Amino acid sequence: MQIFPLATLAVSLLAATASAQSKVKVMLLGDSITEISCWRPKVWSQLSSAGLGNSVDLVGSMTSLQGKCGNPPAGFDRNHEGHSGWQAYDIARSNIASWVNTYKPDVLQFMLGTNDVNIGKRNVQTILDSYTTIVNAARSANPKVKIVIDKMIPTRWSDATIESVNSAIPNWASQRSTSASPITVADCSRAAGFTNNMLESDGVHPNGQGDDFIAKQIGPKLIQAINAARTL
Repeated sequence: MQIFPLATLAVSLLAATASAQSKVKVMLLGDSITEISCWRPKVWSQLSSAGLGNSVDLVGSMTSLQGKCGNPPAGFDRNHEGHSGWQAYDIARSNIASWVNTYKPDVLQFMLGTNDVNIGKRNVQTILDSYTTIVNAARSANPKVKIVIDKMIPTRWSDATIESVNSAIPNWASQRSTSASPITVADCSRAAGFTNNMLESDGVHPNGQGDDFIAKQIGPKLIQAINAARTL
């Protein structure tokens, strides 16, 4: 008679393991605009409203969330791969392969390039080549990974290179998108409506209005990618 509780426990553990494995793994990759801004919990609220809160596992080596973001929504998953001050160029060369091989995301979302422009003074092609390396690494870890790339938000100053990269992203994405691993563009750019009033006093990071705008642009694209990954 004692075997039944043990059998029940074993079945429960197997069910819990299967549930964890069935979750869609989503990596939010970026720089400080991902790490120290507050759009991530706002996107999580969208995922929850879409009924995906229990179907998604945000993955990454980071768990930081700024106090200014307030209390996160119920069930908020803090994991991400946002690194303040980091450039797409360096992530592509030194980090992305390790991260995606560790977590094997089903969906990769990223906004990168601001530091390449402001700190690295890198040109448009170098930034786009870094994007390509990031996508190739993600596909090497998971050939069916769904990609969401964001057009960069503006800074308060001259945005010539940022605007040129943003203008090139749709064609870059179209040329590299595949049926198994589609690339979708989330437009967070000035052209889409992001204004200087949505920036903090530092002229680089989004304030509350900016976080709302970013979440509004990224959320639906991320939901689309997650649902596509769930059908596999």
